[in-house]
Amino acid sequence: MEHPSYQRKTHLIKKDFQIKFIVKFCLIVLAGVILSTALLFFFSQDTLTSSFDHSKLVIRKTGSAILPAVIYTNLITLGVVCIITILVTLYISHKIAGPIFRFEKEIKAIAQGDLCKKIVLRKQDQVKEMADSINQMVNSLHDKVNEIYLEIDILEQTAKEEQVPDQIADRIKTLKQKIEKNFIL
Repeated sequence: MEHPSYQRKTHLIKKDFQIKFIVKFCLIVLAGVILSTALLFFFSQDTLTSSFDHSKLVIRKTGSAILPAVIYTNLITLGVVCIITILVTLYISHKIAGPIFRFEKEIKAIAQGDLCKKIVLRKQDQVKEMADSINQMVNSLHDKVNEIYLEIDILEQTAKEEQVPDQIADRIKTLKQKIEKNFIL
């Protein structure tokens, strides 16, 4: 049976997870920019640079001379890289958070006894194998509970035909009702 294809409409599925994921990556990029600026400034402190300032030749330490240009360049680079980082991490976290959201939703239904549930993910989602394993587990549980239910049904019929004591027939009926109440087969 072919399952319907899921196309997610929202990009922030697990907002806390995704926002923390994006912020951590942006902080790593920021740390890299600060580190590279500090290293460039530190390693250029022992050199001199000449430049013209209002038609005058000025000789300054290289670090001081290039610091404003380095800061502006790094701020622009930081902005561009952060935008790209946000888009990439949003895409990657979406590939993680989407399946996690679906797992949570379907596993809650399975935990309530719905052994007909299947976890359906998109083909390109990252944890497809895990979903397949859980589906196999649920199918196995479904088959085993269904087999027990059918055996109880046969036992119930046999109890009626053999006219077993009412206490045993009632216990069999109660057991069958518990399976019907707790599981969707």
